[in-house]
Amino acid sequence: MHFTFHQLQIFVEVVNQGSITKASEALHLTQPAVSIQLKKLQEQFPIPLTEVIGRKLYVTPFGEEIANEARDILVKYDQINQKIDIHQGRLAGNLSIAVVSTGKYVMPYYLSGFVNNHPAIDFKMDVTNKLRVVEDLEQNNVDFALVSVLPEHLDLVSIPLLKNELYLVGGTLRQALSKTPKKKVLENEPLLFREYGSATRNAMESFIKKQNLAVKKKIELTSNEALKQAVIAGLGYSIMPMIGIKNAVEMGQIAIIPYKGLPITTEWNLVYLKKKKLSPVAKAFVTYIHEQKDTINQQHFSWVNP
Repeated sequence: MHFTFHQLQIFVEVVNQGSITKASEALHLTQPAVSIQLKKLQEQFPIPLTEVIGRKLYVTPFGEEIANEARDILVKYDQINQKIDIHQGRLAGNLSIAVVSTGKYVMPYYLSGFVNNHPAIDFKMDVTNKLRVVEDLEQNNVDFALVSVLPEHLDLVSIPLLKNELYLVGGTLRQALSKTPKKKVLENEPLLFREYGSATRNAMESFIKKQNLAVKKKIELTSNEALKQAVIAGLGYSIMPMIGIKNAVEMGQIAIIPYKGLPITTEWNLVYLKKKKLSPVAKAFVTYIHEQKDTINQQHFSWVNP
């Protein structure tokens, strides 16, 4: 057999994604390039690795076995490269972080200095909702997570990073034309929510419940950016973290509406399982965060209320 390392990488990504199109996007290759390498790999085996039924690609049982072996080869390849880097005096290894959606406005600033100082580190940041982040922590799929509300059922080490404040907001154009009194906005106006599992949605629903308010109309959006654009466009009102809308507020696109009991104040925390055995890279990152977080906050988040 004469299959290549590159072919194994492509095959594993196709299996992971369940699609040649998605695999090509993840690998930054064209679909024909992925298809050609997948075909060349298949030519090395007398048994099909994949099959197409009704335009959908399926991995055969034999293909799953080969994919599992290929994953082991890829891991060993990474370990060899890491050992070379370590022997040359460079910090090397993998670092993975799961980040709640709004955290994408926060986490890169705490990562850039560390990652740039250690170019041999392979880094992955998965941006998703709180439900998925907690699942990744529970299943030990990531080294760290960034959350604004700590999951109480997990035994975690928590490193506080930054205050997180959520305000009632509306698009300035809609707000200028609205005749609804500010204290009646949550009852009489359409409200825009994130999807189930989002910490922002949980905070918003919890506040409305505590105020014993009856919501007139709900609209659901599945990303923080979509929610922000919907508020700007005047689709309705929402309770949102300032960290994600600061620029829109400064540009006059979004107005903060004073409301009793708001803002809701939480805190961004970098967390990891207390029982987790941290890798040398993860330990170095924890040290970096403790040493540099105050400087990072002063440089990038001085506008956040202390």
